[in-house]
Amino acid sequence: MKRKLIVGNWKMNLNASQSSLLLHRLHERIKIYRDIEVVLAPTMLVLQPLSLQIDRRKFRLAAQNAHPKDEGAYTGEVSFTQLQEIVHYTIIGHSERRIHFGENLDLIRDKVAACVRNNITPILCVGESRTERRAGETNQVLHDQLSTALANLTAREVADMVIAYEPVWAISTFDGKLAKPFDIKKAFDFIRKQVGDLYGKRTADKVRVLFGGSVDEHTARGYLDIDGCDGVLVGGASLNYHKFSEIVKSAHRSINEKIEENS
Repeated sequence: MKRKLIVGNWKMNLNASQSSLLLHRLHERIKIYRDIEVVLAPTMLVLQPLSLQIDRRKFRLAAQNAHPKDEGAYTGEVSFTQLQEIVHYTIIGHSERRIHFGENLDLIRDKVAACVRNNITPILCVGESRTERRAGETNQVLHDQLSTALANLTAREVADMVIAYEPVWAISTFDGKLAKPFDIKKAFDFIRKQVGDLYGKRTADKVRVLFGGSVDEHTARGYLDIDGCDGVLVGGASLNYHKFSEIVKSAHRSINEKIEENS
């Protein structure tokens, strides 16, 4: 059974001292779980100091964004090359990047390629808007996002990455509504089918697929219990050490209960 992956996206929140304090609180509340991998994605500003404070037996760090070029005259940007020694993961294609910063399919493809080239694992975010969902275009949107983002990668590279399904209509930032397990399962199945069509069933089975959309300590367990869900991408709730630690515990309980059911 795969380890559940719990990713906390802190977004543009917390200064250096606040981030350090939150990490300290998480160290206190979250145990070392062999069946759970916990990833924290703070702002770029605090990645370096947190990398010196973090207990790597419990947590790994992720960047929220990076530039697709390895170096050059790109004032204000940070490259994947510069992040190599600090992070294990980078979030790419988050809906907020697509909507607020106009990141298109080609740019996201280039970022995924740069991420892999620099030995960092991409957490590729995909998902449809409310308008696209109402028009019945969910599968087409996912097809376009995946086929472009995964272009030029090998089957092994795709198998090692993470895909987060985050329907825009279910994200609290955009006044989202809770997604139903049935709809999430359909999207998961389509994502794996798309990966399978491109790279084969073995790759589709290995790639980790997460759900992200208004995940909190109350809803996480329901999402984690969906067949094919390898973890969750958490936004606002990851800023609260009590809520986030409860989500991690929920993931641990979910795995243990499934093991007991199958024994």
